[in-house]
Formats: sequence, structure tokens, C-alpha cells
Amino acid sequence: MGNPISIIATNRRARRLYRISDTLEAGLVLRGTEVKALRDGRASLSDSYCKVDGGELFLVNAHISPYTHGSHNNHDPVRRRKLLVHAREIRRLQKATEQKGFTVIPLKLYFRKGIAKIEIGLARGKRLYDRRADIADRETKRRLNRTLKQY
Repeated sequence: MGNPISIIATNRRARRLYRISDTLEAGLVLRGTEVKALRDGRASLSDSYCKVDGGELFLVNAHISPYTHGSHNNHDPVRRRKLLVHAREIRRLQKATEQKGFTVIPLKLYFRKGIAKIEIGLARGKRLYDRRADIADRETKRRLNRTLKQY
């Protein structure tokens, strides 16, 4: 049957602004109120990115809204969150970001078997002409499908 996945948030701008070369699933270190807020679907990945710091990978600028029924112990909405990834993967990501001009961005935040996971991607920014070419290709495919549907 497969793994039951419930998607919380997606970074919709990521595939439009970046060319994703590799993806990776990582776990998140969260506080209790953050998990409850995620179960309510209150998260945003826009303008967030991942950063290697001291041999550890962190999610920066991801917004998880404070839990509505939380007390004064509620979490900071945009705090840095540690990502759980194997050390060899962190070294590989760090090497790619330092040498080849890549960046690591979050693509999707979801629950798998009740555990919060994040899909991150090794990405390189698209130039303006790349984005225009993608739009032109999409329009061409749409036109072609429309004409094929008529016959």
C-alpha cells in the first residue's frame, strides 16, 4: 500500500526559480507546539533555505505559526530548525554549495507515518531566459494538447 503521506506545505516558487538537481528527505528537530501547529497545517516554506553550520544542517526562515492553544511556552515562528541528515550527505551538500554555486532549498514539508519530514533539494538558480524558455515550452505543450483533443 505504501507510506501514508500528508503534505503540510510546499515551496511552489522553488521549481519555477531554481533548477533542482537532487532531492533528499530529512527529519526535523521540533518542539511540541511546532508539531501541533504543523498538524493544523500552519506552515510556510517561502523564502526559506537550508544552511550548513558547524557540520550540521539547519532550516532557516521557515515559518511555523504559533500554536493557537499554546501557552507562554509557544515557539518562535521563524527560528532555525536542525535537520536530521547523515553526516556524509551534509558533507556532500556543503561541498556542492561551496564549489559549484548551488543552494539547498526546502521543497515540501509533510508527515510520513506520523513523523514530520522535509524534502530538500540541491538547486541552482534559473536565469531569466531559462524561465522564459520554460514558459514557452509549457505554452507549446498546452497548445499541442488542445489541438490533439479536438481530433
